[in-house]
Amino acid sequence: MESLVSSIRSAARATFSAYRSIPVRWRLAGGSAALTLVILAAFAAIVGALTEGQVRRQFDGQVRSAANRLARQIKPFHDAATKQLNCTQHVALDTFARPDDAQIRVFSDSGQVMCSQNETANPNGLNKPAFLPPHQRGTYEQDGYRVEVRKIGWYPSGEGYLLYARPLSQIDHTLARVRLFLVLGVLGGAVLALLAGLFVARRAMRPIAELTDAAREIERTRDPSLELPYPEADDEVAELARTLDGMLRALDGARGETEAMLQRQRQFIADASHELRTPLTSVLANLELLSEELGGEQAETAHAALRSTRRMRRLVGDLLLLARADAHRVAARRPTDLGQVLIEAAAELEPVADGHELSIDPGRAEIDGVQDDLHRLVLNLLENAVRHTPPGTHVHASTAVEGGQAVLVVSDDGPGIAPELRRRVFDRFVRGGRDGGRGSGLGLAIVRAVAESHQGTVSLDSSAGIGTKFEIRIPAVSDHHPRRAQPRPARVAPDGDRWPS
Repeated sequence: MESLVSSIRSAARATFSAYRSIPVRWRLAGGSAALTLVILAAFAAIVGALTEGQVRRQFDGQVRSAANRLARQIKPFHDAATKQLNCTQHVALDTFARPDDAQIRVFSDSGQVMCSQNETANPNGLNKPAFLPPHQRGTYEQDGYRVEVRKIGWYPSGEGYLLYARPLSQIDHTLARVRLFLVLGVLGGAVLALLAGLFVARRAMRPIAELTDAAREIERTRDPSLELPYPEADDEVAELARTLDGMLRALDGARGETEAMLQRQRQFIADASHELRTPLTSVLANLELLSEELGGEQAETAHAALRSTRRMRRLVGDLLLLARADAHRVAARRPTDLGQVLIEAAAELEPVADGHELSIDPGRAEIDGVQDDLHRLVLNLLENAVRHTPPGTHVHASTAVEGGQAVLVVSDDGPGIAPELRRRVFDRFVRGGRDGGRGSGLGLAIVRAVAESHQGTVSLDSSAGIGTKFEIRIPAVSDHHPRRAQPRPARVAPDGDRWPS
């Protein structure tokens, strides 16, 4: 019993779920059609019952009237010598019966057939249909016929029974046609109701569709100040439009406040990072002098503080770069060869490559950019490849011009990036886990920020066991004579910062 109840509940839930998955327009039209079908079916049942009763009463009245008329017109003559009964002296039974396909019998008191609408040599042999000999007046059905019986007398003496019968198939055919017309009417009415329901539902849903289109446009443009369409009628849809418009105005105001607050935060971070560089530089210089003067454990302590300060200055520099990008501060730009930037970044990284095979192919690729930011971009990509791959991994970087764009490609044959990290590697403070916690999680975020600030794009292609490839594309400066970039000497500071040569 419990399993049966559970099955019924599951079926009900499945049915309800399937119903809810149907579009509202079809649900409204289907409900209208179903209601119309029920109403028309009830109306058709009532009309059919009334029509059937009326047709049957009319048919019975016709049979009764014909039987009475025949009983008045027929005057059978009984010949005592031949003992035959002549029933056609005053009326032709065959002619009387033919229009209605009726059956006529004249029975004697003993139940013997004396006459019929088809006179034969042996009238007693007429037994199709074999009506039972009547013994009194009345109305009944037999063998698919409506039968009327009347008692008549004949000349010169004697009496018997007149049986007049008409087939019920006539009325059955009429009622079948009526039922067919009613069924077709009900189905046609339901179909028309469905079509009308779809039309009315579409008209009724048009304001909602317009609101949906406006909301989709707001989603596409991210502009909540766009006006929403208001329906002419002051109904529920108009109330929905007013509510949505109020919500968008509130969201627009909240977004404006949030943007202003974020802008102030970015401004503060940029200013704070810039101001922190000066005292950090002073602290770094003093620690360098102190580490040279001290010895023993004190020297080790000074060197540790020096390393931490260099790392702090690097982090402050990263934050300053990102803050400038967030605040849309545009630094002065000049033509810069991306290939030369690659050479300098590789020269800086090579001493700390940690057993990696580093190779470069610096084709000339001149762009209009900020050299320091581009150097940080290239260096971060190379450091990312070295830091997140095991020793012995081959790291290759190249620059070239393709289709009017300067292309920088940095690839390795390491283990690749985990699938769950591939969509987040360019977010801030996301670490891959293979660097032992040494990174700040800002390297690739800076790469994307610098690329986008130069109207460029960055893409990632990584497969497990095959390696990782980063590709940067930045609009190139037109150069009809591309040439191989030549290396220029560069000095590398102990903390990784470049000094001008």
